[in-house]
Amino acid sequence: MQKLNVIFEDNHIIVVEKMVNIPSQGDKTGDVDMLTIIRNYLKEKYNKPGNVYLGLVHRLDRPVGGVMVFAKTSKAASRLSEQVRVKDFQKKYLVVVNGKLDNEKGIFEDYLLKNERANMSRVVDEKNKNAKLASLDYEVLKYNEEINLSVVKVNLHTGRHHQIRVQFSSRGHSIYGDQKYGGRGHGKQIALWAYSLSFLHPITRERMEFRVLPEINGTWKILEGVNVDK
Repeated sequence: MQKLNVIFEDNHIIVVEKMVNIPSQGDKTGDVDMLTIIRNYLKEKYNKPGNVYLGLVHRLDRPVGGVMVFAKTSKAASRLSEQVRVKDFQKKYLVVVNGKLDNEKGIFEDYLLKNERANMSRVVDEKNKNAKLASLDYEVLKYNEEINLSVVKVNLHTGRHHQIRVQFSSRGHSIYGDQKYGGRGHGKQIALWAYSLSFLHPITRERMEFRVLPEINGTWKILEGVNVDK
């Protein structure tokens, strides 16, 4: 069975660390995905024959690692999905981008259009009838002049396709290792990590927050000595 890092589990939800390069759900590649890995874990742990219910509440792009929550009941899935819809489901990311940003903090707002065939999105004029508003705020945690890279904390306000990747690359600060959107570090793992997840427990309504930081190696060595909560 594929290794699974379980951060929290009760009768209603399971919070796990998604490893990089594993799809959130099954796709055309047929590669093992998080839903399958967690279902197998639950079957083995609770000795359950047949199908195990597991609800996908949100997704992370395949190359992105970090914290995710899955629902163990349909009621939990419905209530968590509603939090996503009304923006009471908060996701924060760490990202290493090319260059030095003009401002230490800021808000990016753009209209994005997804190209289904290319599986890419781009910034377009707001008058484009198919465009969707994308919004985030960011804070620069550290700039390393020697390698000309910045590590940035990102708080998503919307959950558009490839949103962080597109919004930073459109401003000349592509993510390190992001080959799709012109990032430096060809052949390297994309430096985008979902480190914090906050939501109301679907049954108790208690506010919960879970965090997983990336391992401090490779590109993420830039995080050494950085206080993510500064």
